Amino acid sequence: MRASETTRIGPVTGAGSPSRTDERFGIHATDLGVLWDGGDGRVLVAFGDTYGRGWGGSGPGPEHADWRRNVLAYSTNRDLDAGLRLDGVVARPDGSAAQVLPSGGGREVTVIPNSGIAVDGAHYLHYMSVREWIRPGVWRTNHAGIAVSRDDGRTWEKPRGARWPNRWGDNRFQLGAFAFAEGRVYLLGTTNGRYGDAYLARADVAALPDTRAFEYWTGSGWSRRARAAAAVVEGPVGEMSLGFHRTLGRWLLMHLDEARRGIVLRSAERLTGPWTPGEVVVSGGEHPAVYGGYLHPWSLDGPDLYYLVSQWGPYNVYLTRTRLVLD
Repeated sequence: MRASETTRIGPVTGAGSPSRTDERFGIHATDLGVLWDGGDGRVLVAFGDTYGRGWGGSGPGPEHADWRRNVLAYSTNRDLDAGLRLDGVVARPDGSAAQVLPSGGGREVTVIPNSGIAVDGAHYLHYMSVREWIRPGVWRTNHAGIAVSRDDGRTWEKPRGARWPNRWGDNRFQLGAFAFAEGRVYLLGTTNGRYGDAYLARADVAALPDTRAFEYWTGSGWSRRARAAAAVVEGPVGEMSLGFHRTLGRWLLMHLDEARRGIVLRSAERLTGPWTPGEVVVSGGEHPAVYGGYLHPWSLDGPDLYYLVSQWGPYNVYLTRTRLVLD
């Protein structure tokens, strides 16, 4: 497998987006766009820090611009060459997008979604509680966790027993990407920031969202000790997304690679690896301050791979297509 060409289809959020998210949902500026199949004919899309009028990566601070730490939208359209259209959002009474994952005060700056999955009628969202933004690509979390919704994403809980504490700043599952295989939920994770290796964990669906139920790949088997996890992907690994390509019969991993200044696409026969070195499919030279890279689950069967990427300026999300050569 290799990538032959990459095309930016167009904006998903902000002014000028096909869904007019600024006018309809009060989403003038946002990032990420974590995608997962809801199992009901919808794709759910979780965005990160979201703002109304008055802030888009510059200008007045968030307190002046209807700051929501995260919001959730959904989409049903399958003609992605025409753009990703958002049908609706989890809304406030006025119709604008509501914050869905609660965010506390004190030493929690924000709560950011990392990956979502729907299994057996429940939705699970891996998130990180950010303690401090330090510099581009480097931050500190309080913990990561799994939020759960049992009403199609309308309301969410963040159980205390569903957390990976980050007391010493080096817990390996602060950013993560979910996958479902062999009747289990898998989680590829890395440390806070964009410079760590990636590690693999898994849990039985019935045990979710309890993080004590996870076991960790050691390189030769599975252990209940998170510290026993062995790296399966060499860093630097930033925000990431996993999906199984049905035609290729291989797993795809998309992530930000700060060293290569772009979004990288890798593949492997098994989640435990070995993973290919990958290739840059979206260059930071062409799209400065690009990050994210979230696979659309409905494009994992043919040569056209669709995914969402973010740009810090103008702080919005874009649908991108990479055409694959299916060797």
